[in-house]
Amino acid sequence: MRRRMFTALGLALLGVPAIVIGGIFYYLLMGTFLIGAAWEYVHLFRAVKFEPDMVVTTGGVAVVTFARMFFPEYAQPVFAAAILIAMAVHLIKYERGRDLSALDFGVTVGGIVYVGWVGSYLLDLRNLPEGGWWFMLVMFCVWAGDSGAYSIGRAYGKHKLAPRLSPKKSWEGYAASVFTGAHTGALYVWVFKTFGNLQSDITIWQGAILGLLLGALPTLGDLGESMIKRQSGIKDSSDIIPGHGGFFDRIDSWIWGAPIGFYFLTWFILN
Repeated sequence: MRRRMFTALGLALLGVPAIVIGGIFYYLLMGTFLIGAAWEYVHLFRAVKFEPDMVVTTGGVAVVTFARMFFPEYAQPVFAAAILIAMAVHLIKYERGRDLSALDFGVTVGGIVYVGWVGSYLLDLRNLPEGGWWFMLVMFCVWAGDSGAYSIGRAYGKHKLAPRLSPKKSWEGYAASVFTGAHTGALYVWVFKTFGNLQSDITIWQGAILGLLLGALPTLGDLGESMIKRQSGIKDSSDIIPGHGGFFDRIDSWIWGAPIGFYFLTWFILN
């Protein structure tokens, strides 16, 4: 636990300035996590004899995230080009004797889409007007939900939520995640509208609803990564972050939280 806390403190010291400053500093932070997660994604599937292309997967995530951050008008053609390049590469591999290239292509595309395109909502969220505030609102709710689920589930969890995917997760922990997320969203809005300079018409009730969604749904991102790890037979995506596993382990719930938060804010708050 002490190792985990020291690592979390170190990440916060790097992350908070990048979130506040935004721009290239924020991209370097999130780009590192997303590209690192793509690298781990490839290794997880290679453990079960699939052969997603490392260069195409990580390179596709890199160019898609870069375009989404700095050249959003070109993001869709860049994304399409990455998929077409993946097909071309796996066609060549099939011709050279790789009989499972069609499945490999699907895994490569899955990494570009899930980690690259969906993960890029972490960038879109920060690029909203007053994006630093909105990013922290969304992430505080996700982190609080994770912490509530871990603490309550560990102490009181008796009813398994998904025993095949993640035997330690419980319905009690899940309920705590929803409860904690909702209250964190409401508290965040109240604090930063009362004592900060958040310029928005968002209400405490809207903050609570957003927090409830962010406590309830990003658990599926955690379970999704667990599904991949269970199939590969690997406990953590890597051990690059001491006490926390790998990049993919850290952002599995963020990948769900970012688009949920982005669309809630753009549809109901910022329209």
